[in-house]
Amino acid sequence: MAHDVGRAVAPAGQAHTATTPNPTRLYYVDNLRIALTALVVLHHVALTYGNIPAWYYTEPAKDGTGLVLDAFVTLNQAFFMGFFFMIAGYFTPASYDRKGPRPFLRDRLKRLGIPLLLFLLLIRPVTDFGGYLHLRDAFAQRGDSLPYWIYYLASWDAGPMWFVEVLLAFALVYAIVRRRAARRLQHATGGTEFGRSPSIDPSTLDRSTPRAPRPRAIALFTVGLALATYGWRILVPNDMTVPFLGLPTPSFAVQYASFFVLGVLAYRRGWPQALSRRAGRWGFVVATVATLAYLPVLATAKAGTLNGHGSWQSLIGAAWESAFAVGIVLGLTVTFREHLNRQGRSAAFLSPHAFAVYVLHAPVLVALGHAFGWLHAPAVAKFAVVAALALPLCWALAYAVRRLPHADRVL
Repeated sequence: MAHDVGRAVAPAGQAHTATTPNPTRLYYVDNLRIALTALVVLHHVALTYGNIPAWYYTEPAKDGTGLVLDAFVTLNQAFFMGFFFMIAGYFTPASYDRKGPRPFLRDRLKRLGIPLLLFLLLIRPVTDFGGYLHLRDAFAQRGDSLPYWIYYLASWDAGPMWFVEVLLAFALVYAIVRRRAARRLQHATGGTEFGRSPSIDPSTLDRSTPRAPRPRAIALFTVGLALATYGWRILVPNDMTVPFLGLPTPSFAVQYASFFVLGVLAYRRGWPQALSRRAGRWGFVVATVATLAYLPVLATAKAGTLNGHGSWQSLIGAAWESAFAVGIVLGLTVTFREHLNRQGRSAAFLSPHAFAVYVLHAPVLVALGHAFGWLHAPAVAKFAVVAALALPLCWALAYAVRRLPHADRVL
């Protein structure tokens, strides 16, 4: 999602492959973005056929396999968008250092704002037209009419592009913080404007020798995240949404903001490169143990008690979620760095189209849902069929759209 991820390119006429690595490009981050983007697509297919009606087109499960899809959605939700924000945060300082405050914000508005408008004005009306037809028929049965423009405004939200909305806000806050810090530095040193003095390289002001965070620091962060999430959900429980802004999971705001900040710190301190293999293994272990310990609470909790409102079940849920997210992020980062830090032709094709897939996948999934509405099968079977078609179709559509003139500048 972060457009500056791996922007380094090979010299003209030379393609970097698994046998000719480019030392300036973090291939494992590119590959993480591919995997997470595919997970977003699968997440929304699971919402289509599970028991969580949080998508444009749904067919609620009529058999027990829907619970498998619900579990898949729950595990994804615990970490994957936070991981996206962490990756975006990781590449934010370098972009700001390279461009300066105003060009940085202009670039964010172009690369994030234009796709957001594209979704709101073109993609969303197509994706959600079925919802309009259903509601229009309901109005007609009562003898009322429902113009589309009223439905469009009344149901206004950014859909999956809420991520871009929040990322724009984070970029603005980051730019303000950096600008104020630069002014304080200028005032303290009596120097010229930050970034304009030839003796100052802003990209090296707070870089240090890469050193992995200590286990104690990771544990304290996890505990702090759990407590902050628990406190936040007293006010903003899991079942709360922000319709106009299209924020489906505002209860995860603490994780999203803290992971973005972690990404910024990780860049400055070289954490991804310094993490040991042992840290990655322990990350998976912690995530697994936390999940097994959480299952009895999940199975016995009364309806609504896990959502927040200060319940002890909500505290346990926030603790599991935080431990699972931190553990999985550690494990996946180290695994991809050690074993998937290269790209062949397939990954080199998938990577530049990942953001476009994120922007464009919703109408593809809705169309497939309607196309397979006739199929009577267990929920997990329909999920498998649609998922197998959705992933290649989404990347094919992304490729076609990015072939349009200038489209690849913002997608």
